[in-house]
Amino acid sequence: MTQAADKPVIAAPSPLAPLKEPVFRRIWTTSLLANFGQLVLGVAVAWEMTRLTSSASMVALVQTAMMLPLMLVALPAGAIADMFDRRKVAMVGLGIAALFGSILSALAFFQLTSPWILLLFCSLIGSGVALYAPAWQSSIGEQVKPADVPAAIALGTVSYNIARSFGPALGGVLVLAAGVQTAFAFNALAYLPLIVAFFLWRRTQTTSRLPPERITRAMVSGARYAFHSTIIRTVLIRIFIFGVAGATATALAPLMAKDLLQGDASIYGILLGANGVGAVSGAVLINRMRANFSVETAATILAIAGGLCLIVMGVSRSLPLTCIGMFLVGGVSMLTISLFNIAVQISVPRWVTARAISLYTSSLTGGIAVGAWLWGVVANHWTVGNAIIASGLFMLALPLFGLFLRLPREITASTDMVSIANEPEVALPITMRSGPIVIEVEYRIAAENARPFYNAMLDIQNLQLRNGGFDWSLTRDIGDPTLWVERYHCPTWADYLRMRDRLTLADMAAHERVKSYMIEGESRRIRRSLERPFGSVRMNAETPDLLKDPVVYNGP
Repeated sequence: MTQAADKPVIAAPSPLAPLKEPVFRRIWTTSLLANFGQLVLGVAVAWEMTRLTSSASMVALVQTAMMLPLMLVALPAGAIADMFDRRKVAMVGLGIAALFGSILSALAFFQLTSPWILLLFCSLIGSGVALYAPAWQSSIGEQVKPADVPAAIALGTVSYNIARSFGPALGGVLVLAAGVQTAFAFNALAYLPLIVAFFLWRRTQTTSRLPPERITRAMVSGARYAFHSTIIRTVLIRIFIFGVAGATATALAPLMAKDLLQGDASIYGILLGANGVGAVSGAVLINRMRANFSVETAATILAIAGGLCLIVMGVSRSLPLTCIGMFLVGGVSMLTISLFNIAVQISVPRWVTARAISLYTSSLTGGIAVGAWLWGVVANHWTVGNAIIASGLFMLALPLFGLFLRLPREITASTDMVSIANEPEVALPITMRSGPIVIEVEYRIAAENARPFYNAMLDIQNLQLRNGGFDWSLTRDIGDPTLWVERYHCPTWADYLRMRDRLTLADMAAHERVKSYMIEGESRRIRRSLERPFGSVRMNAETPDLLKDPVVYNGP
């Protein structure tokens, strides 16, 4: 395939345009300070771990402890962000991180830390950050113009990587000059300005006409959407694998500094700083990469470049050469993560945005956590250099996954929500909790349109399943071949109403394609039934019959 055939046409607005919006600028600026605190924490904990233990796997577990909460807490955090006010959710998450950061600094001041205490508090602080992250990322679209959303998403990643450029060096200086307790205290205080920025944001809360889902149901809805969306499912798998391959750059950086380069905490900070500078430099190329390459082509180029750099870092004993490798790997990571992140956010409707982001974050951080553990074990059994070389070889093999997990060249489906004006006719006295609800849709299709109709209905199958339907099926009447019946069910009446509210312009277009194959003059016939109607009939003749004076449901 030539590059011209593989190149999407994408407008490239200014990468700094979102900063013109005061709310976004204020939150982005204070998030930069919070990211500095997070990076200082990582450096301080990792270096303190090298002082407390000589185990390579324990050092690598620092990365795992900081990333694992993002994997485990991400999905419920995304569900909470979709269900409630994202501004308040972000503030609560940051408050949790600040609280446990303060406790850790107090423990360090009284010299009560140990390897397992360090790992525990890394996880607790990470849990607060995990609650905050999807609420912040999913609210970006509320703070900037729609055309600036991709640039704003990229800037969100840039904020973290600017901190990576200088935060590790600052962390190394703080550890050497004032001790780890000072670094821990700096981390705790760095969250406070961001809490204030969210507090000052006067967000317009859109009140749903339906009650919020229970958190368990909301998590299931998010997971089902991702499972039945080809784009999201592919991105989640690919970013997990990338996280596994690229985890060595930061997870084993303390051991690169100590064992391969014979350095101290300042050298470790320099390595992470080079990685962060590379990431910021890579951010400048995001719009250009999106304008000139598909996500698949860009991911292939970046995987090859990153794999070669990791191999060079594994054999290097020179600080300048290792810094160059860290710089390039930082750029590769930044571009890959941002391109995949943008692909997720522009391909999902608003009702599930935070959950999709949380699943993406969970896949990425889960991959990094698994990779950090895996390459730490390899380093324990062989050497640090061999572990880095092995991860580089694995990254070189990543393009092979694109042969059967390929992403589309561009995402064109509209995710704008639509509102259905007509309400379902209801004559039974049902409530929001009534169910299961069975939906049957009849179509009249001429024999010559049977095949294209069936193919179009496969898109409807994915649509219904990811929006909340269960047990979808399509049948054709044996006695009347023109009659086709689509059938699925929803657990409750409220779930069915939510399903109707989740339709997008792309979903409506899919329904219109199906209707275009119907026999001219025919229209769909929709039946909505209560599957277990025991409460709608009288137990005996003396039981009052509600249908004589029915409580009619007139919509929410």
